[in-house]
Amino acid sequence: MSDLFLSILRLLCLASVVVGLTHGTVSAQSVTTDAPTALIMDGETGDVLFEKNARTPIPPASMSKLMTVAVALDMIATGELSADTPFSVSERAWRTGGSKMFVLVGTEIPLKELLKGIITVSGNDAAIVVAENIAGSDAAFADIMNRKAARWGLTGSHFANPHGIPDPEQRMTALDIAKLARHIWDSYPDYRYLFSLPEMTWSDITQRNRNPLLGLEGADGMKTGHTEEAGFGVVGSASRDGVRRYIVVAGLPTSEARASTARRLLDTAFNDYSTVTFFTDGDRVGEAEVFGGLSETVPLEVSTAIRMTRHVSAIRGASAKLLYESPVLAPVEEGDRLGVLQIALPGEPPQDYPIFAAERVRERGMASKMAIGLRTLFTPPDAEAQP
Repeated sequence: MSDLFLSILRLLCLASVVVGLTHGTVSAQSVTTDAPTALIMDGETGDVLFEKNARTPIPPASMSKLMTVAVALDMIATGELSADTPFSVSERAWRTGGSKMFVLVGTEIPLKELLKGIITVSGNDAAIVVAENIAGSDAAFADIMNRKAARWGLTGSHFANPHGIPDPEQRMTALDIAKLARHIWDSYPDYRYLFSLPEMTWSDITQRNRNPLLGLEGADGMKTGHTEEAGFGVVGSASRDGVRRYIVVAGLPTSEARASTARRLLDTAFNDYSTVTFFTDGDRVGEAEVFGGLSETVPLEVSTAIRMTRHVSAIRGASAKLLYESPVLAPVEEGDRLGVLQIALPGEPPQDYPIFAAERVRERGMASKMAIGLRTLFTPPDAEAQP
């Protein structure tokens, strides 16, 4: 490369081109809840949309039974067990207090029925039957639970038993509870029906599902929890118009408070948050100036869809700009990565998405490039361009 072109190259600067996004006026909106611990998670992305003390480990009570269910479903998925595998009932399981499926000592129960008992009526006895038949004891099963938790990224959780009966070593964060619920829903679709059964009958005893969200629009799970230490909690899931959300509330003083608080938060999850597609795969988002090319500009495109789920006020305040070294030097091949599209939302660090040349730009001849180079030397490019 000649000294002339090296001089031109030294004059290159970072172009910042504003990209228009469709949004209105920013309005001050916030989410409030009476729950000491709460969270809203987007089902598609796993993004946390709202959180309150959601990363602090808490006693999860029977919400920890989701991990017992997840271990069993994972073993079914890998072929180690089947849904019809018979599990025997020990006297210890039969004698366990608290919420019960009312298993009978000495009987054998198919695994899928025990999972119904764990989810629908929160049976401590059913959870012990599963733990003993898989691992031999609660402690050995808790080791499996902890290994699975580590593998699934539940970094704020530790398990000491399969049922959630109070133990100082049994802790989960609301974030982990929601992540686990999402993992179960996404990984084991054949067993989603278990989480919305309205009732269960076993040993001639019919019990209703205690989940206060079932019956609301789109609600389909997932698990309640209550002990004196933990208070009342629930992890809920629902889908409306193709959008899935998970909510967690915990630490509430009564079952009535749990029901009303969870219902409000679930409605908030759908009414106050929106998923917006800013750009789809292959959308052209602007153009960049080209030096030494047969064309003076090259169109820029994104290679993947850019979707975000945020509070409606944040979506309204979104802005975007293109960042690239200007001018781009010819030749340019279609698909060359040329910079980033930066999207900023109020109160968040900007997020960068790569942008690529949408077309090929051939190089000019030497004489033509030298003429352009001389003009460029005496007319430095602006640091910021507007569309």
